Amino acid sequence: MKRENGLQEFFRTTYNTGSPIPYILSIQIGLFIIIHIADLLVDLNVINFPLYDWFISNLTLPSTFGQFIKQPWSLFTFPFVYDGLFKIIFDCLWLYWIGNTFLNFLNKRQFLTIYFSAFFIGGFAFLGLGEFDFLRQGPQPYLFTNVLGLAALVASLTILLPKMEVSLLLFGRVKFIYIALVFFGFQLMYYVISNQATAICFMISIGWGILFMKQLQSGNDLSLFFKKSKRNNLRIIHKTAKSPSYKSHQADLPNQEVIDEILDKISQNGYESLSSREKEILFKVSREGKE
Repeated sequence: MKRENGLQEFFRTTYNTGSPIPYILSIQIGLFIIIHIADLLVDLNVINFPLYDWFISNLTLPSTFGQFIKQPWSLFTFPFVYDGLFKIIFDCLWLYWIGNTFLNFLNKRQFLTIYFSAFFIGGFAFLGLGEFDFLRQGPQPYLFTNVLGLAALVASLTILLPKMEVSLLLFGRVKFIYIALVFFGFQLMYYVISNQATAICFMISIGWGILFMKQLQSGNDLSLFFKKSKRNNLRIIHKTAKSPSYKSHQADLPNQEVIDEILDKISQNGYESLSSREKEILFKVSREGKE
């Protein structure tokens, strides 16, 4: 059997997991590289056309519906646009951590629903709020980066896992909800200064993440709207009675009490302290409802 090289192993382990996160990160990083290569070509006088400015103005979400009509694709492209190295590194690390934590307990459909619907809800709110001149004022007159999706994911996790703790190098074990509040606070202050409309959209995204998870806890999975229904073209002639199967929780929602107990045990003694039964429960819960 032919041995795979390091690059082949990287692509296999990165993109064959079924997670959408590597694809999202790849688009963000790839577009960032393309935009800044265009800027470098202009600085070196290789080309005279201001490609960097063209990318920024055409791929970011404008502040009014009048401008948006001229570039409707920006509603789909603005989450992937970045202009600063520190910003893209920070957001990519956050998405990788938060996204994988989310996928450990809920499924890919629910992740994609929360993440991308936050962009559409926040994007349309930004366009509407941009019609008010006093909200449009600021050094950043357009919307970009994936912060709206991140806000929705972080907010949903604070509702799903209120007792979750995280080990930080200098602070020891800290509750995730405190980290979330710091994230919300710093982002909100930044957007209040740069663009008030974006600050409001950021809060709307937080509300959307909370609403989604509260609905899920009530047994109403909003992501099922995007689930494809399978048509059965076979006519059933005879049906054998089956014994009822037990499902731990409705609407793909894991049992919160069991999850909290397992998380507490992991936080105190590590993952290896779990019994085989507990590991099996955690695995089944993390994959519950997946396609």
